Amino acid sequence: ELVEINQQDVVAAEAAGTAPGLLDRLTLTRDRLQDIANAVRQVAELDDPVGDIIRGYRLPNGLRIRQVRVPLGVIGMIYEARPNVTVDAAALALKSGNAVLLRGSASAYESNRALVEVMRKALASTAIPPDVIQLVPGRTHAAVEELMRARGLVDVIIPRGGASLIRSVVEGSTVPVIETGVGNCHVYVDAAADVGMATRILLNAKVQRPSVCNAAETVLVHREVAADFWRVALPALTEAGVRLHGDPAVMEVGRQAGVSVVPATDEDWAAEYYSLDLAAREVADIGEAIDHIRRWSSGHTEAIITDSVAASTRFLSEVDSAAVMVNASTRFSDGEQFGFGAEIGISTQKLHARGPMGLRELTSAKFIVIGSGQIREPANPEPQ
Repeated sequence: ELVEINQQDVVAAEAAGTAPGLLDRLTLTRDRLQDIANAVRQVAELDDPVGDIIRGYRLPNGLRIRQVRVPLGVIGMIYEARPNVTVDAAALALKSGNAVLLRGSASAYESNRALVEVMRKALASTAIPPDVIQLVPGRTHAAVEELMRARGLVDVIIPRGGASLIRSVVEGSTVPVIETGVGNCHVYVDAAADVGMATRILLNAKVQRPSVCNAAETVLVHREVAADFWRVALPALTEAGVRLHGDPAVMEVGRQAGVSVVPATDEDWAAEYYSLDLAAREVADIGEAIDHIRRWSSGHTEAIITDSVAASTRFLSEVDSAAVMVNASTRFSDGEQFGFGAEIGISTQKLHARGPMGLRELTSAKFIVIGSGQIREPANPEPQ
C-alpha cells in the first residue's frame, strides 16, 4: 500500500517536470521500504545516549560535577522529496528522547502522510504518546514559515535538501538551525594511486547512486598518473553512462579516445549534479588538488586515492571537510554506514554537530552539580 501511495506522488512529480535525480529520491520501492525498516531496527538496538556522562569530576571544595546528555527537545525537520528522511528522522528523534515536527516537500506529501500514520499507529500501543511524531499539515510554504518562526515552541530546525532550501531556512528562521549542506564531493587520484583501485572507487562514488549528497561530483587527477588512469577509467565511466565536464587536459584525453567531453566551467566545479555528470580536472600536484577543494568544496566529503602515507597524511591534515577519506568511496559518508543506524542529516557547519548526525548529535548537555552545603565565598572580601 505504501508503494502505491508513493507512486501517486511520483506520477504527479514526473508530470510536473521534476528532474530524474529528484524523482529517484522521491521513489519508494519494496526494497527501499525494507531498507528503511531495517534502519529503524538498527536505531532501536542502539544504546540510548540520554543520560550518558560526558565528563565528571570533583572540585577541591567537594562539589561533584557531571555533564550529561539531554534531548534537544522539539526538532523541526524541513526537507525535500526524500520519504526515507521521514522515518529516519522520527526514529532518531524518538530514540534520543526528542519530539519531531516533519515538513517534507509538497511533492512527497501523500507518501509522508502515510509513513507518519504507520508510525503513530505503532506508538498508540505503547506508553509513548503518538504526538511526539507529527507531520506539519499543509502543502504551501506558509506552513514552513510558521515552523521556522515558532521560537520558544520549537528548539531547533534541521533543513535537509538542496542549497536553495538550506539557504532559505538559515536566512528565514528565528529558531536555531543546525545547517546540513549540499554535497560537492571530490575524489583526488594521487601520483601514488593504484589505477585499478582509483577507478573502482570513483565508479562507486559517482555511479552507485548519483542522486545523493555523498556521490562524487569532481575527480582531480595528478598529472603524473593521468595517462594511466584515464586509459582504465575513461572506458569504465563511459560504459556506466557518465558524462564528463573537463578542463583542457581532460578534453584532450576524450578527443584522443573518441569520447565527448563537455568544457568545464566554474558552474561545474561548484555543482552538485544529482546525475551521472562528473567534473574532471588534471592537477600538477597534491597542493593544487587541495587548493581546488578549498575553493569549490561544500565541506561535505573528500577522498584521496594513494599508496603514499605522506600524501594521505597531508590530505587528511589540510582538507577541512566534515569527512575526509583515504582509499574509500565517498558513498561511505553516511550515518547508517558509520554505525549510527540512520542519520538525520549530514552537517557541514562547525557548531554543535559536524558530519553524519546520529543519536548523540540529537542531544545537548547539561551540568549536574551535587554539593553538601558549599557556598561561594568572595575571592577578596572587602575590609569592614
